[in-house]
Amino acid sequence: MKTIFDNLFFDLDGTLTDPFEGITRSVEYALGKFGIEVADRRELVDFIGPPLIQSFMIRYGFSQADAERCVLYYRERFSTVGLFENAVYDGIPQMLETLRSCGKKLYVATSKPEVFAIRILDKFELTRFFDGVYGASLDSSRLEKADVLAYALSESKAEKPRSIMIGDRRFDVEGGRANGIKTVGVLYGYGDINELKRANADYLAPAPEDICKIV
Repeated sequence: MKTIFDNLFFDLDGTLTDPFEGITRSVEYALGKFGIEVADRRELVDFIGPPLIQSFMIRYGFSQADAERCVLYYRERFSTVGLFENAVYDGIPQMLETLRSCGKKLYVATSKPEVFAIRILDKFELTRFFDGVYGASLDSSRLEKADVLAYALSESKAEKPRSIMIGDRRFDVEGGRANGIKTVGVLYGYGDINELKRANADYLAPAPEDICKIV
């Protein structure tokens, strides 16, 4: 018998919106402060999804302290310009409207700082669809997707058997599994089918409308 999911937790970047321009330009700006030039911003696509501190440390070998400084530089640009260099994926508003009309409760659970996520959703008129928006903290005390989702589940009081995490990267799937809930990997974002299958996503959604069929 098919499970019915009442509580839907959505990732933001790569799931609801395409943040390529804003994130990569802001990463490029931050790296410039360290004298690092980026020849092609497409090389920075891996910064979309995981926590920035980790990405700076892994990709460029920064120490924890330098990675934290780099994130501060990133936010200088992102908080004023970059967060609006963004676009809602085709079909997202219609998908969210359909889910709301079916009585689903919708939430955002993102590794992006919560204050930025709220501003982005407001800017693109998506806030009205969601019952709650949960993100990372600016002080990095809540950073990993598993921690953000645990916070979201607790604050929303959502029952886990009726909850599902929807995102485009393995971090979303791993966060869902760590919290004991089912997961959907979307294929139109920045994680490919192999990444999502390796992470053991329970369902795959090639397009936004497929999410409605799953839940």
